[in-house]
Amino acid sequence: MSLSLILACLWGVAANVLAMMPSRDNHWTNAYALIAIGIPIIGYVTWQHGPWLGLIVMVAGMSILRWPVIYLSRWVKGRLIR
Repeated sequence: MSLSLILACLWGVAANVLAMMPSRDNHWTNAYALIAIGIPIIGYVTWQHGPWLGLIVMVAGMSILRWPVIYLSRWVKGRLIR
Protein backbone atom coordinates (compact mmCIF):
# COMPACT_ATOMS: atom_id res chain seq x y z
CA MET A 1 0.00 0.00 0.00
CA SER A 2 1.33 3.43 -0.89
CA LEU A 3 2.03 6.25 1.53
CA SER A 4 -0.93 8.30 0.30
CA LEU A 5 -3.41 5.50 0.99
CA ILE A 6 -1.86 4.87 4.41
CA LEU A 7 -2.30 8.58 5.22
CA ALA A 8 -5.92 8.46 4.02
CA CYS A 9 -6.62 5.43 6.22
CA LEU A 10 -4.96 7.11 9.21
CA TRP A 11 -7.09 10.20 8.55
CA GLY A 12 -10.21 8.01 8.62
CA VAL A 13 -9.18 6.36 11.87
CA ALA A 14 -8.39 9.75 13.43
CA ALA A 15 -11.77 11.10 12.31
CA ASN A 16 -13.58 8.19 13.93
CA VAL A 17 -11.60 8.50 17.16
CA LEU A 18 -12.31 12.24 17.31
CA ALA A 19 -16.01 11.55 16.74
CA MET A 20 -16.08 9.33 19.82
CA MET A 21 -14.63 12.03 22.07
CA PRO A 22 -16.97 14.44 23.87
CA SER A 23 -17.05 17.97 22.51
CA ARG A 24 -18.60 21.25 23.63
CA ASP A 25 -18.87 22.73 20.12
CA ASN A 26 -20.47 19.69 18.44
CA HIS A 27 -17.12 18.70 16.87
CA TRP A 28 -16.90 21.72 14.54
CA THR A 29 -13.31 22.49 15.59
CA ASN A 30 -12.36 18.89 14.84
CA ALA A 31 -14.16 19.09 11.50
CA TYR A 32 -12.21 22.19 10.47
CA ALA A 33 -8.92 20.51 11.39
CA LEU A 34 -9.87 17.31 9.55
CA ILE A 35 -10.83 19.30 6.45
CA ALA A 36 -7.54 21.22 6.52
CA ILE A 37 -5.57 17.99 6.80
CA GLY A 38 -7.77 15.96 4.44
CA ILE A 39 -7.67 18.21 1.38
CA PRO A 40 -3.90 17.77 0.82
CA ILE A 41 -4.25 14.03 1.42
CA ILE A 42 -6.94 13.83 -1.28
CA GLY A 43 -4.63 15.71 -3.64
CA TYR A 44 -1.77 13.35 -2.81
CA VAL A 45 -3.93 10.27 -3.42
CA THR A 46 -5.14 11.75 -6.71
CA TRP A 47 -1.59 12.56 -7.77
CA GLN A 48 -0.31 9.05 -6.99
CA HIS A 49 -3.28 6.92 -8.05
CA GLY A 50 -5.36 8.98 -10.43
CA PRO A 51 -8.68 10.78 -10.33
CA TRP A 52 -10.93 7.77 -9.75
CA LEU A 53 -9.27 6.67 -6.52
CA GLY A 54 -9.00 10.31 -5.46
CA LEU A 55 -12.75 10.65 -6.01
CA ILE A 56 -13.41 7.52 -3.95
CA VAL A 57 -11.29 8.88 -1.08
CA MET A 58 -13.08 12.24 -1.33
CA VAL A 59 -16.52 10.60 -1.15
CA ALA A 60 -15.35 8.56 1.86
CA GLY A 61 -14.21 11.75 3.58
CA MET A 62 -17.49 13.47 2.73
CA SER A 63 -19.42 10.60 4.29
CA ILE A 64 -17.46 11.04 7.52
CA LEU A 65 -17.82 14.84 7.52
CA ARG A 66 -21.40 14.90 6.27
CA TRP A 67 -22.70 17.87 8.30
CA PRO A 68 -20.16 20.38 6.98
CA VAL A 69 -21.04 19.17 3.47
CA ILE A 70 -24.79 19.54 4.16
CA TYR A 71 -24.35 23.07 5.53
CA LEU A 72 -22.11 24.03 2.59
CA SER A 73 -24.65 22.74 0.08
CA ARG A 74 -27.45 24.67 1.83
CA TRP A 75 -25.34 27.84 1.82
CA VAL A 76 -24.50 27.49 -1.89
CA LYS A 77 -28.12 26.75 -2.76
CA GLY A 78 -29.24 29.86 -0.84
CA ARG A 79 -26.69 32.00 -2.67
CA LEU A 80 -27.70 30.67 -6.09
CA ILE A 81 -31.44 31.11 -5.57
CA ARG A 82 -31.17 34.82 -4.65
